[in-house]
Amino acid sequence: MKLDRLLAITIELMTKKRVTATELAARFEVSVRTIYRDVELMNQAGIPVVSFTGADGGFELMEGFFLTKQHFSVKDFSVIYNLLKSTEGAIGGKYTTLVQKLGSLQPALLHGGNNESIIFNLTTVEEEKVAIHPLSEAIQQNRVTNFCYKSASGTVSERRVEPLRLFWERGAWYLQAYCLLRQANRIFRLSRITALKVTEFMFHPRKDQTSQEEEGTQDYEGTLAHLRFDPSVGLRVLEQFPGECTHHSTHIDLHKVFYKRDYAISVVLSYGSKVEIISPDDLKEDVLKEIKEIQRHYQ
Repeated sequence: MKLDRLLAITIELMTKKRVTATELAARFEVSVRTIYRDVELMNQAGIPVVSFTGADGGFELMEGFFLTKQHFSVKDFSVIYNLLKSTEGAIGGKYTTLVQKLGSLQPALLHGGNNESIIFNLTTVEEEKVAIHPLSEAIQQNRVTNFCYKSASGTVSERRVEPLRLFWERGAWYLQAYCLLRQANRIFRLSRITALKVTEFMFHPRKDQTSQEEEGTQDYEGTLAHLRFDPSVGLRVLEQFPGECTHHSTHIDLHKVFYKRDYAISVVLSYGSKVEIISPDDLKEDVLKEIKEIQRHYQ
């Protein structure tokens, strides 16, 4: 959400002397142009961000600025409060203290002032819930973790990983980790993880870790796809993938990791001739197979 990002950028500027637009764009996984728009909105909201040009340029908060609870209305607090409560329901016990602290900052949240006009549903199945807490601890403590993983194709394999982060997308929880079996970053869906065991072995975070968007996996744990759309479907593409597209005079490019191969195929098919798969080749092959199956169905 934009509100979350604006708050996070403000806190980032408060903790660092100067940050470049490129660094912020990489940190929040948006374009540099989006960062400039965010900074403009922050200035309009009364948060004094100063920009500097040149080789050592970047953004800084005006000296002496600090955030107080007066910067947030009950409605603002309510959005954050409900998000934390929903996350607490999925993870269990991890953010209880933080929820209580937020309630103490704005007591109206605890006495009927919590307007749930926006509801965050992070409901998780039991298989995911059992894995979230130990994985969260393993990530914080940099501990190697073992588990069995069942891919979307039904193949079961034993994995030994260096867990990096947990994230929630499209109704499911995922783990990003460095897989010691594949010797590369991989995305794992928590509902497919069994026999999870956090070991006593500790690891040092690798300096060359790639982000989620840079992972080019060739199995069902994640697919980095480069799709090219016709401008005639531009509005629909922007609504479906906000902040992830690159505009050109003759086309729109999308570089995105799809955590479900079936979803990637369905996206391509839904746009018909208005989209072209630039890469990977195996996604092209899967789409062609699906088209042939559809043809046989109607013959």
